Amino acid sequence: MLDILNTLLLGLCFLALFGLAEWLYHKAKVKAELTRKLVHFGTGFLTLLFPVLLSNHWFVLLLCSSFALILIGSLQYKLLPSINAIDRPSHGSLLYPISVYGCYLAYVFYDYKLVLFYLPVLTLAVCDPLAALFGKRFPYGKYKIGISNKTMVGSAAFFISSFILTWCIAFYLHPHGLQASAVLTLACTISCLATISEALSGRGLDNLTIPMCVLGILLSYQFPVI
Repeated sequence: MLDILNTLLLGLCFLALFGLAEWLYHKAKVKAELTRKLVHFGTGFLTLLFPVLLSNHWFVLLLCSSFALILIGSLQYKLLPSINAIDRPSHGSLLYPISVYGCYLAYVFYDYKLVLFYLPVLTLAVCDPLAALFGKRFPYGKYKIGISNKTMVGSAAFFISSFILTWCIAFYLHPHGLQASAVLTLACTISCLATISEALSGRGLDNLTIPMCVLGILLSYQFPVI
């Protein structure tokens, strides 16, 4: 019963976030790029409540699939311009729920190790928007990989924020008995490979590749926090 109530509460919070983004877009005339980042950032932090409020992965699947269907419908009928009215094709909104559910499954399957959920989700929720915002604000060192147009400033912002985030979470979840060299190696590995993953992924594919890259490194790394 508690899981059902918490699922409804989380669903209402997500809808409220979408409503805020729509209000900012229509009434406050905030650009879609910014309202989209707000939703990206907000949903990332709301999903951090999943391990706290939900004890069964089926409820996570229900939430993720419901919002995937809402996003598919919004694209089909040209709704939610605060998310969809951007000047490039993107599948990011649809891939986001898939990534979240995949990370939650890994968290459950590998004995409820919080780092397997929190670090991939936070890397996507924090580092990706920061890279986009810094890249647009300081468009220096532009380069292109495949179909993706990136900037050195944006990639640097992603790398630095990913490094700091990994370092902090590693020590927070396992504060005793960790060697700084082990944390440094993990942080460097994740920030490097996740930055490359973000640079290579266009059309919103980074919403899938970034968390899966971080998750894959954590699962393959011999590290006490796991």
